[in-house]
Amino acid sequence: MRGKRAKKRPINPDSLYKSKVVSRMINVVMQDGEKSIAENIVWSALGKLSEDRKEAVKSFEDAVKNVMPQQEVRSRRIGGATYQVPIPLRHDRSEALAIRWIVQAARNKSGKPMVENLYDELKNAHEGIGDAIKKRDDTHRMAEANRAFAHFARY
Repeated sequence: MRGKRAKKRPINPDSLYKSKVVSRMINVVMQDGEKSIAENIVWSALGKLSEDRKEAVKSFEDAVKNVMPQQEVRSRRIGGATYQVPIPLRHDRSEALAIRWIVQAARNKSGKPMVENLYDELKNAHEGIGDAIKKRDDTHRMAEANRAFAHFARY
C-alpha cells in the first residue's frame, strides 16, 4: 500500500525577473543549498540572452516551451510482463522535465563556465536545436514506438 501523496508546495517568483519559471530553474541549478550562486548563474545567463528583462524572460520561456515533452513512457507491470506505456503529461511535469533537461545538458558540457553553458543551451533550445531538444525528441520517439501499449494506461 502506498503512503500519502506529497502536497505541492507553492513556488515564489524570483526577486529579479518576477517569474515562477525562472525561480524553478534557479532551484534546479542550485547545488548544496547555495541559492545565491545559482541565482547569479541563471540571472547572468538570462542577461546574456537579452538586455531587456521582459525580452529575456520571454525568450527563456520560449526555450523551455520548445523543450517541454507532450508525453512520456512509464513502466507498467501487467500479467508478469513489463510494458513501456505512453502517458500524456500535465503542464507542470512537462515544464519540470524541460528545465531539468536544459540544466543537465548544460552540466554535461565541459571547458566553459556554467553561465556560458547554460546560455548556449537556452539559445539552442530557443532555436530548436541542442541536447535538450534531442532528449525531448527521443522521449517522443519512445512514446510513439510504444503506442500499441497505450490501452494499458487506463488501468
